[in-house]
Amino acid sequence: MIREICKNVFHVGAIDWDRRLFDALIPLPDGTSYNSYLIKGSEKTALIDAVDPGKKDVLIDNLDSLRIDRIDYIISQHAEQDHSGAIKFLLERYDSTVLGSQKCIELLLDFGIVSKDRTRAVSDNELLSLGDMTLEFISAPWVHWPDTIFTYLRERRMLFTCDFLGAHLATSDLFAWNPESAKRYYAEIMMPFRANARRHLERIRALGPEIIAPSHGPLHKRPEVVLNAYSEWTSDDVKNLVVVPFVSMHGSTEKMVSHLVDALIDRGVSVERFDLTKTDTGALAASLVDAATVVFGTPAFITRPHPLIAYAAILANALRPKARFASIIGSYGWGARIVEEMRSLMPNLKMEIIEPVIVKGYPKEDDLRAIERLADEILRRHRELGLL
Repeated sequence: MIREICKNVFHVGAIDWDRRLFDALIPLPDGTSYNSYLIKGSEKTALIDAVDPGKKDVLIDNLDSLRIDRIDYIISQHAEQDHSGAIKFLLERYDSTVLGSQKCIELLLDFGIVSKDRTRAVSDNELLSLGDMTLEFISAPWVHWPDTIFTYLRERRMLFTCDFLGAHLATSDLFAWNPESAKRYYAEIMMPFRANARRHLERIRALGPEIIAPSHGPLHKRPEVVLNAYSEWTSDDVKNLVVVPFVSMHGSTEKMVSHLVDALIDRGVSVERFDLTKTDTGALAASLVDAATVVFGTPAFITRPHPLIAYAAILANALRPKARFASIIGSYGWGARIVEEMRSLMPNLKMEIIEPVIVKGYPKEDDLRAIERLADEILRRHRELGLL
């Protein structure tokens, strides 16, 4: 499907309606897209990003439908293969020069996508004339990978942001705003780099683009909507929210989790509860964006945290949410090293650990009173932050 965004600027990428997993890790409940943009200047033609190699035929068919016989420049804003994988096939058809950051060019060479003689590195604020249109390259390392650049089409006030400000969402709408998909995408991809993201938001606002065109998901015709959302997500502000990921093998931990959830609700604290045997990890990641507190619930699995909870801890450690507090609840039969192991799985996190509640066997009245005390302590900490 080809769509003209504005005069001589076309979306020629591919919608992947059926993809359900990304990076062999990230669930895609709503599919995704690989956005590739063709800009036809009066003298030169440029393609911004390609597509995943599995969708190369869609991109090539789109270019053929537009009767494109020359692409002077292929701009690789980021070397990851879902953007760059089809470049090698394009170079077999077009006598193009591949432009990207120095790091991007190095990665493309490492991945075997290009040969050095077909590439040129561009620098921050470098301009490229296409005749009646001008592209400006903006260095944006570590909004995701170290190689990322943005590309600004000055005459159309259109900013191409690669992965930044995107969403994994397959939709027929060229322009759309899906808060849930955008937040999941931020949580899964951008949250570890939120300090860098904040800096780039300021730079984008200074440009004042009228259209923002990411490389996944719909485009933004009202940039302030996505920019304001990102400003909130990347801030240090947390909400009166406790996220409770848990696993229960024989019902003991689930009883503790249910008691804690009810106790927190009674105290006016919002809770999001995730049974990790059923939960989409993208939904869990999205909930971590705003949470003030995370409480992990786990039984002892051969004395250690259940593997699904260990995975959730490793995921949180990688995503680096801004939550201020954490705790652990759970049960064991004949031995437990749950707390020590959980701490060791989250060295990157700055969360203060509130005293865990680990009980032997099925929780008894005294154990449930300890859960009540944990709820009281969470309430106190949230009040100190001014969240209630």
